[in-house]
Amino acid sequence: MKTYGKLSENLLRKCIFPYFGVRYSDVIESAGIGVDFAVIKCSNKFMIVSADPITGVQKNIGWYAINVNANDVATSGNRPKFVVNVMLLSEYSDKRSIKMIAKEIDHVCKSLNIMVVGGHSEVVKGLKNTILIVTAFTFADKYVTSKNALDGDVIMMTKTAGLEGTSILAREYKRYLSNLEPNVIICAENMIREISVVRDAEIAFSTGYVHAMHDPTEGGVLGGLYEMSVASGLGFDVDIKLIPVAEETKKICRILNVDPLKLISSGVLLMAVDPKGEAYVREELEKNGIKVSKIGYFRNGERTILGKRKSFVIKKSPVDELWLLKKRFS
Repeated sequence: MKTYGKLSENLLRKCIFPYFGVRYSDVIESAGIGVDFAVIKCSNKFMIVSADPITGVQKNIGWYAINVNANDVATSGNRPKFVVNVMLLSEYSDKRSIKMIAKEIDHVCKSLNIMVVGGHSEVVKGLKNTILIVTAFTFADKYVTSKNALDGDVIMMTKTAGLEGTSILAREYKRYLSNLEPNVIICAENMIREISVVRDAEIAFSTGYVHAMHDPTEGGVLGGLYEMSVASGLGFDVDIKLIPVAEETKKICRILNVDPLKLISSGVLLMAVDPKGEAYVREELEKNGIKVSKIGYFRNGERTILGKRKSFVIKKSPVDELWLLKKRFS
């Protein structure tokens, strides 16, 4: 295969989803397009569990690994409490680099009140870049999933498109960004500090007006919207002019010829909100210092993006710009 990143919807349906082993009745929710966690009934609680690898970055890999997986669980409306880490270490790893990753994981877990309860670590012969695979889980009384959006729900998002991708581009493609002011690069790199949506999701869920939430990762905001709409069996109308993009993101993406709306966007929370609660959700998030924008509506029909000059329909989830860039510069 010559493409990088997540498998396409078609490949998932043909090659992955038919082969899930046995089925248990206490699995309330299992894997699907746009569904980032499973839900298992445990006595009087629900176990929310998710897993994801970090493959596209090396610097701050521990930070990304914990936050990305914590985000997936948090979109249920519940804080993750536990993680299991699998470290597949590059053959170039040494004691110092291994300890650095472990300390980074420890730091993020403490900031989010998460405990590392197990895992596995090994140096892999022939592996050039370290890969971290994390499983995050918690126990909850109630939850929402990305499947629960309703026709007429307002689509809201926190922060700005391409947030995570901007920090990655500023670090890994700095040599191509020499014409930018140093403060732009510094601000872009520091966007890594904003990639958690745990607080965003917890506050939004507590309002009682959020029907569904999703953390757009690969494929960016447009990919996240597509996945959420597939999961819920709906289309949408989204106005491209209403999707906020930070100035640092615009400048970096312009130089690297990258579409910020298709750039990996951990740190953004997409929400399907009951129109009656739109003002309350906005108020609760903003009073906690979290920027939030209304960008459109879920509805029956096609997945329509209202562009600056013309509108277009999204037929499939886009390949993330980060992977396309890696191919271009390889």
